[in-house]
Formats: sequence, C-alpha cells, structure tokens
Amino acid sequence: MNIDIKLHKNDLPDDLKLGNVIAVDGEFMGLNARRDPLCLIQVSSGNSDAHIIQLDRKIYNAPNLVKILEDENIKKIFHFARSDLAHIKYYLKADVQNVECTKIQSKLARTFSDSHSLKTLIKEFANIDISKQFQTSDFGGELSQSQLKYCANDVIYLHKIHQELNKILKRENRIDLYNDCLKFLHTRVELDLAMFRDDIWSH
Repeated sequence: MNIDIKLHKNDLPDDLKLGNVIAVDGEFMGLNARRDPLCLIQVSSGNSDAHIIQLDRKIYNAPNLVKILEDENIKKIFHFARSDLAHIKYYLKADVQNVECTKIQSKLARTFSDSHSLKTLIKEFANIDISKQFQTSDFGGELSQSQLKYCANDVIYLHKIHQELNKILKRENRIDLYNDCLKFLHTRVELDLAMFRDDIWSH
C-alpha cells in the first residue's frame, strides 16, 4: 500500500477536508497524561492518507484540529480511545465528540482471543504484519521517516478494522452493549485525569 504521509507543524491546514469519518491517534512521551506531554496527533480519512500534526508543546494551539475533534457530525475512530482522549483533553482542552474505539470493539467482539492490540487487529483484518518497533520511541524531537511511517500505520487501517468489528458485534447481538460502553468513555477519562486509575467497581 502506498501511503500519502504529510507532516504539519502545530495544526492542520485551514482548507483540509477529511470527510465525515476519520481515524485518529496520538503519540505521547508516556501514558500518564498529567506527566507525559502530548506530542503528535495523526488523522486519516481512510484513503491511504496520514496527516501528522507535530504540536507546539509550549502553547498547544491547534484550532483547526480541535474544531474537527469537537465536531459532533464527524465520527472519530480511535484504538484505545481512553488514553488518547485523556491527553487531548488535558493538553488541547478539547472534548472529542462522536468517538469509536476499536479496542473496546475487539474486547466485546473477539472473546475468542486475549490479544486486542492494533498490530493483532491489522494482521487479522488487513492481513498485514506491521512493525511496532517505534511504539516506545521518543516522539518529542525531530521525527525520522520510520517514526512517521509508524504513526501512519496507527491510523490508515482503523476504518476497515472498525467496520469488520462492527459486523461481528451486530452478528453476536453486542452492538448495544458496545454503544453503552462508549457512553461511559468520557467519564472513564475524567476518572483517569482525577487519578482514579483503579476499577471503581471492585471490592
């Protein structure tokens, strides 16, 4: 697959049209939103394109990106949305609307497997074995071509994965359960940011 990768500094261009369903992912310096800065946001329209926004970490001013993220008429497909939404809310002060999450989908649909990583889902539904070598690399400085390709891989397959998992959820009569999980997602993010990391339902 030929991937059209574009790197943008600070924000998306004013005139960029991505359509009504986009894939979104973020790269951070770590998984603790309060400690580890948000470095990149990558988005894809699903047409083998990847727009990677290298954010200005001194001011986090990206109005074009925020407008898209908060637009209720644009569906955003994430993988592990919980982590991405926490960083986006903390650093961009944005409440992302109309969210889908392929990790939640996978855990409800693929109960035959204990593996719900993006790498696993891409292999299963796109029959492509991607490298996750740069998953723990430093995204805070200058980006290599290998890092950019890694970022692109995190979004360009999400449309297909989302569609295929939705088919299973509907077939197994779990689509309503999935939608109910999404309703709780923003509350789960608020709990994470308030440092309630443990399961609040546990004894």
